[in-house]
Amino acid sequence: MKYTFLSILFIASAYAAESPPRNENTIVLDPNAIENLGIETVAAEESSFERTLPVLGEIEHTCESHSVLSSRIPGKIIEVFAHKGDFVKKGDVLLRIESRQPGDPPPVIELKAPADGLVIISDGHLGAPVEPDKGLMEILDLKIVWAVARVPQHQAAILQEGLTARIRIPSLGIEETVSTFLRLNAEDESNPTTLGAIFELPNPASTLRPGMRAEVSLIVSKRENILSIPREALQGDRSNRYVFIKDYELENAYVRIPVSVGEISGERAEITAGLLPGDEVVTKGSYSLSFSGKGSVSLKEALDAAHGHPHNEDGTEMSKEEIAASGGDHGHDHEHGSNSPLVVFLGITCGVLLLLLIASAFIRKKSSRETT
Repeated sequence: MKYTFLSILFIASAYAAESPPRNENTIVLDPNAIENLGIETVAAEESSFERTLPVLGEIEHTCESHSVLSSRIPGKIIEVFAHKGDFVKKGDVLLRIESRQPGDPPPVIELKAPADGLVIISDGHLGAPVEPDKGLMEILDLKIVWAVARVPQHQAAILQEGLTARIRIPSLGIEETVSTFLRLNAEDESNPTTLGAIFELPNPASTLRPGMRAEVSLIVSKRENILSIPREALQGDRSNRYVFIKDYELENAYVRIPVSVGEISGERAEITAGLLPGDEVVTKGSYSLSFSGKGSVSLKEALDAAHGHPHNEDGTEMSKEEIAASGGDHGHDHEHGSNSPLVVFLGITCGVLLLLLIASAFIRKKSSRETT
């Protein structure tokens, strides 16, 4: 037992000794600097964490949405009521056709929209001839559309029933829609390295149009109660990840904290060590803080103002002797001594170790007496 606690003491003391002074990882700024850097923070929180596979896709119309307007009798167009790009309702009169059948005047028929939708092709021009085998207009009903995601073939195993995805259309903003995998698209010979995964999207306002680019995040797995932060808060390279958090006691101060990172997915990064739930993590402005040096206000000045007594440049409180040596007590008439975290830690640890050694000696002595 004695040697175990000695080992723990040695390791903990070495770790504490390697901890940098507070002034080396704390940046204190004035309000103007914070505004100029555009600093924003969010709280680190435990929530659902999704591992996603990002792929690109495209909006396509559904098979059932396509309808064609045609005439059963030959003739010519004498009136046009809709053109390419117009939305029509089922039953709306789109064209009036003068029949070639004899008559005075010749018979006139009306061609009506076979379904609701958007006119995407129109050959209905005034005076144009009409033949029964020729389509005059094509209409797409866009109340429901498909987002077809291009999934690499080596990832095809994830395309199973129940797979969900978050879908965003960049041209329409940042809003996302969650959809469930419907089925695979027909084979696309133009791109043999990917598969077309179809996700159905409601489109009541018909804002989604075929050909629009889609950003699809396939949700591969989901875990609960995972501490994570926005990805933009994470700084450094793979071997030296760190974030900035708001100082617990000083206003306008930010502390650089090394962190261990688990999975990075989409816009979130899993944090496995270094942060606690509720820590205010810098997001916007985090990259700029990395190059802000010690800030625009010294840590000593900020601590002196906050606590009402003097501190050393490294952020530790000045001892009575240090205050006297500096030329005065600065009105600080109560004794603190050295409040270095290392000194406090070693003092507590040594006290606990001493008690354990005394208890161990007492137990050995008692055991020796019982044996004799």
